[in-house]
Amino acid sequence: MRAALFTLLLPALACAQIAIQGDTVYTMAGAPIPNGVVLIRDGKIERVGSASQVPIPAGYKKLQAKVVTPGLVDAHSTLGLSGALNVPADQMQVERSSAMQPELRAIDAYNPREQLIEYVRRFGVTTIHAGHGPGILISGQTMIAKTAGNTVEEATIVPFAMVAATLGDGARESGAGKSPGSRSKAAAMLRAELIKAQEFPNKKEPGRDIHLETLGRVVKGEIPLLVTVHRADDILTAIRIAKEFHLKLVLDGAAEAHLVLDEIKASGYPVILHPTMFRAGGETENISFETASRLRAAGIPFALQSGYEGYVPKTRVILFEAAIAAANGLTFEQALSSITIDAARILGIDKRVGSLEPGKDADAALYDGDPFEYMSHCIGVVLNGAVVSDVRQ
Repeated sequence: MRAALFTLLLPALACAQIAIQGDTVYTMAGAPIPNGVVLIRDGKIERVGSASQVPIPAGYKKLQAKVVTPGLVDAHSTLGLSGALNVPADQMQVERSSAMQPELRAIDAYNPREQLIEYVRRFGVTTIHAGHGPGILISGQTMIAKTAGNTVEEATIVPFAMVAATLGDGARESGAGKSPGSRSKAAAMLRAELIKAQEFPNKKEPGRDIHLETLGRVVKGEIPLLVTVHRADDILTAIRIAKEFHLKLVLDGAAEAHLVLDEIKASGYPVILHPTMFRAGGETENISFETASRLRAAGIPFALQSGYEGYVPKTRVILFEAAIAAANGLTFEQALSSITIDAARILGIDKRVGSLEPGKDADAALYDGDPFEYMSHCIGVVLNGAVVSDVRQ
């Protein structure tokens, strides 16, 4: 059956009892389990272990695969706001009428029925951090969602995850009189707005201001600021501003991260690294296939992402991006970690997803071979305990 059919069946299957058997089960919470079993009940993982330790009770629907992994977690995407058709009607990731718009809510633009969401789910992606993307100084909010659900409420697990910002060429406006036209202007504008947000609660009878209320949550440290930066100097500017205002910062993109590893490590901020196969040019001219392995070696928390793709089909697939990272310095399990548990930790959702452990959401991906081998296929996906994709039939 096709994945779309299983989406329609999702409510009926949500409470199914499922046993997944894998020649190798990568739990991402310990060593891989040969001849492993994952038991699922009422949408949660019930037990995980070897077949000799975890007998399959009667009545459980059985699924089998060569390799079983947690459902993949895309650490940064614009899916649901950017769509497959590449027309204005399905490109909602950036609103260019103003340089700073933190009040724009991702859930108000997210389309859970976008066909690209189903597309990435077929590769094992079950959770995405999506929302407004790079392109202006502050583009809006992000959200975290599962890759199934007929409404945004059904899909969403974190309605307001981060505020997305950009420093560098992506934030600059061209043309006379447009701001910001330079890097220093962008940094000054961002600082000024953060100061306004700090001072806003102290004003007498300030009234409602959703713009400053949103940034207020950032300056209070309640919500991280996700800053897309690529050049080394822009990375350091983002860190400098975050330290000035005591912000929770997540560095995004970071094409030249390998040039300032010591500074990033000292800052303590995590990195959502650009897609491994991101194009080189302009401020990404020093991009490297080996940046992921260098971040890992330096002990810097990082995850991989699909990011925003400027051409049809408008998205990358994190499974393939991790495969390239595994071929350029990461081990198999380190690469898999960057799109499962490491991504979940950076997003603050590791108590729910990212690994196969009892009590967590029953999200799993099934493969007929090495997931990073091009000729392998994702033959099944379980999401919240429901079979949402099964191509074995």
